[in-house]
Amino acid sequence: MVAQIDSHHHFWRYNPEEYSWIDDSMALLRRDFLPEDLRPEIQRAGIDGVISVQARQNLEETRWLLALAANHSFIRGVVGWVPLTDIKLPQVLQSLAGNEKLKSIRHVLQGEPDDRYMLRSDFNRGIDLLQEFNLAYDILIFERHLPYVLEFVKQHPQQVFVLDHVAKPRIRDRIVSPWRENVRELAKFPNVYCKISGMVTEAGYTTWKEEDLAPYFDTVLEAFGPSRLLFGSDWPVCLVAASYGSWLALVKRQIAMLTDSEQSAILGGTAARVYRIDTVGDKE
Repeated sequence: MVAQIDSHHHFWRYNPEEYSWIDDSMALLRRDFLPEDLRPEIQRAGIDGVISVQARQNLEETRWLLALAANHSFIRGVVGWVPLTDIKLPQVLQSLAGNEKLKSIRHVLQGEPDDRYMLRSDFNRGIDLLQEFNLAYDILIFERHLPYVLEFVKQHPQQVFVLDHVAKPRIRDRIVSPWRENVRELAKFPNVYCKISGMVTEAGYTTWKEEDLAPYFDTVLEAFGPSRLLFGSDWPVCLVAASYGSWLALVKRQIAMLTDSEQSAILGGTAARVYRIDTVGDKE
């Protein structure tokens, strides 16, 4: 049986300076979220393992997540941060290369003042190095960045990319275009995968309805297909709009028309392949 993998969640020790993006509407996130908080959630949901994703842009964060992964076998991999534009990047990557749980790199592109940041030559030189270290790259953007992402991805045909949160469409406003058309274009690149995650928090924390999400589910299912889609909870951020279990149940309803093998791919098989996860693993 294919292991069920949550491909996207976060840990943090909260402080208001480093997590200033957690505003009053997200006040319930103003506390620590650690492995002992997540473990019972995934056990109740029947999830076998998780991928821990960076929430701060420093090497201390990456090393902290790798340390957590070393001590908790249910953390099957880490999406960390490294200084992709730094001239010393090769040495940084070499220092991390011995850690098999580092699976991917992410930079918070959505937070950069320049929407074209991912087209910088120094950033792309950094991306060029990732394949040498067998690392994927997670793309965190808003919908408006998609035209630039198309240019960006075209430069790296052999690099594995994972699009986070279906590119954060304007679900709250029920606006589907041009997100839909751009996502379809992005999906034409066979080295790009997509996480079904982060949707409820783009849909209005307390006002969203499942039918609001349906056009966005339909688009990514048609564009990427089950073999390039990954379930992600975006826990604990999802908690401002939905519990862990209710989001997983919603995803399962939206993919219920697929075959068992296709559902298994979305719920774990694709993540295991993209992030090179041993799906047997040890149970805690």
